[in-house]
Amino acid sequence: MPQPGRVAVIGLDSATPQLMFDRFAEDMPVLSALRQRSLWGPMRSVDPPITMPAWSCMMSGRTPGELGVYGFRDRAAHDYGPLAFATSRSIRAPRIWDEMTAEGRDSVVLGVPGTYPPTPIRGAMVSCFLAPSTRSEFTSPPALRDDLEKLTGGYALDVENFRSPELGRVSQQIFDMSEQRFQVARHLATHQDWEFLSFVDMGPDRLHHGFWKYCDPGHPRHEPGNPYENLFRDYYRALDRHIGDFLECLPENTSVLVVSDHGAQPMVGGLFINEWLRREGLLVLAKEPAGPTPMARAHVDWKRTTAWAEGGYYGRIFLNVEGREPEGTVPAGEYDATLDRIASALERLPDDQGNPMGTRALRPEQLYPEVNGIAPDLLVYVGNLRWRALATLGMGQGLYTTENDTGPDHANHGDTGILVLDTPGIAPGRAEDLSLYDVAPALRELLGLPGGGRLPG
Repeated sequence: MPQPGRVAVIGLDSATPQLMFDRFAEDMPVLSALRQRSLWGPMRSVDPPITMPAWSCMMSGRTPGELGVYGFRDRAAHDYGPLAFATSRSIRAPRIWDEMTAEGRDSVVLGVPGTYPPTPIRGAMVSCFLAPSTRSEFTSPPALRDDLEKLTGGYALDVENFRSPELGRVSQQIFDMSEQRFQVARHLATHQDWEFLSFVDMGPDRLHHGFWKYCDPGHPRHEPGNPYENLFRDYYRALDRHIGDFLECLPENTSVLVVSDHGAQPMVGGLFINEWLRREGLLVLAKEPAGPTPMARAHVDWKRTTAWAEGGYYGRIFLNVEGREPEGTVPAGEYDATLDRIASALERLPDDQGNPMGTRALRPEQLYPEVNGIAPDLLVYVGNLRWRALATLGMGQGLYTTENDTGPDHANHGDTGILVLDTPGIAPGRAEDLSLYDVAPALRELLGLPGGGRLPG
């Protein structure tokens, strides 16, 4: 085992093994050379495989259930109000940079989802795309914001409205954001004191959501000959150059990890999950929506409603339980049987062509050793995440659609990301059965923090 030393983590949101290890391996010579001397392989994400909380799970070693965070938005109370956005304050478990601070050691954290608002650490933190704007206090120390402005001429927290038909603008902003994120990472790596450095580039995620159907001949709505057919290849070639430039600026014998929080796959379509609940007699409206209506603004007859859902990359079903919700209808003694009926019906539901869909409906206690916060009663992977769960009501087009209800989107999350680990003394080669939960113990081991564990592989 190497002596504790510097560790740098290159985070690539949504980077997926079928692209980086297979399809574009020859277009990424830097990453391929790094893999030759590293332990590497596909890495199982968390349930659900969502950016928030996956990066915090990776950096703490805790499950979403233990963190009490199940997505970008969660229930704050057992009522019928809108979901509340998760922030850094939602993450109560210490993450690696907190553990380093407790030991009096320096870290640099850049763009890691789940870090807004920034928390004081020993070192420097630039928070993530969840910051409302660069006019907000999104850095720690606060003066770092002005340094970033001088360096970049305008720091990009994210791609503006990446679910947009303005494909030329979106694609250019994705390339520009990734280039800038690596520029800032190099600057911080060479101008700040650190033993641990972790940054995340959101570029791959935005690329996949905006352009998958244009670049993947296997996508059901692929358009051969479209002007963006080679965009994935061009992007991954540029990304490989950025990785190479970053590696060159690191001190000798720095341990390096390249990781992603989840993967990606084609989005076949969407299921209007609240419309399905209505058809099953489980969700009752007091007034028909006049047009597309978010669940939070629907006129629900709660006294006659058994369940409702929130949508996104996965579906969340909540039961209206007596004594728990204000107008609960499901007796506590019927809770389990009601959930079983809903889960069974969803898992039997065919797709729009009448074929098996492969939906999975899971209870939190099936997934986590501990369930904190207000978890969904069911987590629903529609078509095993090849379909989105759409919560909008009043669309007037049945249960299925080929489009997303919140803007153009052609990819959904996959449950497998990537891990590449280069550290002195490690046996190189492909590893199987890697898990996102391997990362925090490995980082602790490499950094000499309490709670370290055997390195993956």
